Amino acid sequence: MLGNFSFGDYFKKDAIRFAWELLTDVWQMPKDRLVVSIFKGENGIPRDVEAYDIWRQFVPADRILELGAEDNFWQMGDTGPCGRCSEIYFVRGGTGTDPEIEIWNNVFMEFERSADGTLTPLPAPSIDTGMGLERVTAVLQNKHSNYDTDVFAPILARIAQLAGVPIRRGRACQRVDARRRGPHPRDHIPHRRRRHSVK
Repeated sequence: MLGNFSFGDYFKKDAIRFAWELLTDVWQMPKDRLVVSIFKGENGIPRDVEAYDIWRQFVPADRILELGAEDNFWQMGDTGPCGRCSEIYFVRGGTGTDPEIEIWNNVFMEFERSADGTLTPLPAPSIDTGMGLERVTAVLQNKHSNYDTDVFAPILARIAQLAGVPIRRGRACQRVDARRRGPHPRDHIPHRRRRHSVK
């Protein structure tokens, strides 16, 4: 996960613009395959009209999803700083509006939640950006799995070589013996059966 923060410097207008420019101008992702979301309003917290209006400068209304607190409201705990979110999704294999992979999340830290649930506006609203490095890499390299990118493929190939098993596009289904694998790639290399059980 890649991220950056703004503490009272820039807020929604610039955060959304920065994200859009990096994805579409610098990395040249096709604009018609990006779908965004805003907070729809829920639990007494109003709809994020400001984020919606900003996004309308970049995408048509039918590519703006309006989601609830479970998806588009971030809080670290029961109390403390929190805020509405706006996510960016890349739609693989077509131009429909069903989001397939979330690649970016802008958290608009704009409230302080007290113990009784009251939300008080922060004196200096902030930005907490989260961007999925592996997911963006998969999109840029036109891969449908993070494990097929050049971030993971050489590692998985070497593990498969050491384990003496074939690997299928980085997405094999069974496991290698636990003593021969790391914590995450384990689910993506075929299992080589042991001849004798180990107690």
